[in-house]
Amino acid sequence: MLRGIRKASSNWLGKAVMAVVMGVLIVSFAVWGIADIFKGFGQSSLAKVGGTEITTDQFRQIYTEKLQQLGRTFGRPLTSEQARAFGIDRQVLQQTIAEAALDEEARRMGLAQSQEETMRLIYNDPNFKGLGGKFDPARFQATIRQFGYTEQRYLNEQRRVGLRRQIAGTVSAGLEPPKVLIEALARFQNEQRSIEFVKLDAAQAGTIDPPSPEALAAYFEDRKTQFRAPEYRKLSFVVISPEEIGKWIEVSDEDAKKIFEQRRDQLGTPEKREVSQMFFPNEGEAQAVRGRITSGTSFDDVARERNLNLADVDLGLIAKTAIIDPAIADAAFSLASGEVSQPVQGRFGVALVKVGKIEAGTTPTFESVAAQVKKEIATERARAKVSELQNKMEDERSGGANIVEASQKLGLTPVTIEAVDRSGRTPDGQPVANIPRGLDVVSQAFNSDIGVDSEPIQFAGGYVWYDVLGITPSRERPLDEVRSQVEAKWREDQISNKLRAKATEMVQKVEQGGALAEVAASVGSKVETATGFRRDASLSGVPSAVITAAFRTPKDGVGQTPGTGGSEWIVFRVTDVTVPQVDVASEELKKLKETLQRGMNDEQVAQYITKIESIIGTSINQAAFAQVTGANN
Repeated sequence: MLRGIRKASSNWLGKAVMAVVMGVLIVSFAVWGIADIFKGFGQSSLAKVGGTEITTDQFRQIYTEKLQQLGRTFGRPLTSEQARAFGIDRQVLQQTIAEAALDEEARRMGLAQSQEETMRLIYNDPNFKGLGGKFDPARFQATIRQFGYTEQRYLNEQRRVGLRRQIAGTVSAGLEPPKVLIEALARFQNEQRSIEFVKLDAAQAGTIDPPSPEALAAYFEDRKTQFRAPEYRKLSFVVISPEEIGKWIEVSDEDAKKIFEQRRDQLGTPEKREVSQMFFPNEGEAQAVRGRITSGTSFDDVARERNLNLADVDLGLIAKTAIIDPAIADAAFSLASGEVSQPVQGRFGVALVKVGKIEAGTTPTFESVAAQVKKEIATERARAKVSELQNKMEDERSGGANIVEASQKLGLTPVTIEAVDRSGRTPDGQPVANIPRGLDVVSQAFNSDIGVDSEPIQFAGGYVWYDVLGITPSRERPLDEVRSQVEAKWREDQISNKLRAKATEMVQKVEQGGALAEVAASVGSKVETATGFRRDASLSGVPSAVITAAFRTPKDGVGQTPGTGGSEWIVFRVTDVTVPQVDVASEELKKLKETLQRGMNDEQVAQYITKIESIIGTSINQAAFAQVTGANN
């Protein structure tokens, strides 16, 4: 999808550098110069993009689904406050506006996607394939329901996504990152440094006398908010999902073996081949090119001569069933590794097919897949049970039963959490242990209230019902209640201050010509070394702050930085700086080029969308946006 198209608020070079340094392409959405057109119109409408209106309810659904998705990814709920702190509210807003702008452009250009093409994409989506590797209607329905889609809504959304892809693919076609940029970033990424360093800890800080009552009271008074008790909520919830219900369903070996025998050929790993294809206007031209290839010209060189994008020519390592054109598939899976086919008449023209590496398929034994088969059977049986229990739960809730009462009546096991804060922690500071991974019931509970009959949360192909049973407001704690915590924090700060002063003194001595080993010995410490590490290194015993600081320091330069926690300080000297030669044929450089390519494509499409929005006009209801994202709570 084009979800994730970003505004060009920072250039693609900056994005690429961050991708190299951090190993991930981090692209932020920023709201781009439209603050002055925020207007207060009806609360039912949150934004208007040309002739498209984004209602408050539509955006609320999109925003809620995004937070739930992130919660599943992180393995813990994401609160409204955290979402705003990370800028997710603005990201989702801009993403929604960008998609609406592309939909408007698709209508203006008269683009269309057939029902057959939409269904083909859905049938080939691996998310919807069942135990035997074929499209599973039940899995399709369960999966889209998990994300809040009806079948028709999902089909419409996929059709819109296809049209957005057509536009984005055209806009970004032909972009190539400059060679000089790729090589510069490769040198930046692969630069290596070596250091010698000294760790200072509490032992080097010397004796820390206990604070006087007056000093501790003054320290606490200045930092009261750090020790404030958060708001806690008591809640109960129950999960009804295929996975949960499937745990109760026993599947016999006999039933599992029947399914295994029926699907034996589909349960194994299919043979896969590296396949490349090249199309020609007629058979004669294809035959002439095949003659050149068999005489020594490479398949890729011919593609470049014909100004073809290698990404379109190379189908990758692929199974036969994944190749759309049957003629191409038959040809590819009849060749030996390294061979090029005779001209093949396919659906889209005459083609030459080349095969590279071949990975043989595997046929499993029943014992090797028995657990997987039983789990799939149990889950399939459970899906019908989910729908039945959903209706019964709604009936019980409509009759006035709370979660605990309704669950027990239906034979389900509810979970009750006596006290949890917004971050999902109990009063003793530990994460709540009995919430399923990815379920954001805590953040939902903090957006609800006692006695509110909240809508169920869609989760894992099923539903979660919850009740807020009690609220303990946030409050200031008196010193006596948190004295031990305040004393520990005071001591940590004292140690940190003393170590910083000692580290500064050591740096000065080394800069004046002293050896780091001698300076370390004078404070009762020893010198350690770390050699040949890169910017993205993770070294045992070396805090990440030291690695970062080392790459800001020149060769033979001396520096200092905090270590782990507040009771460690590091003094270091850079002993060597090495910039390896760039290997243009390496796999690493290919991946870097792909990362840059994605960044450039994103940037090009983002600029195109910005232009569309400026032409068709965009307006946003700031009050409705704040209400949906919880900014006015």
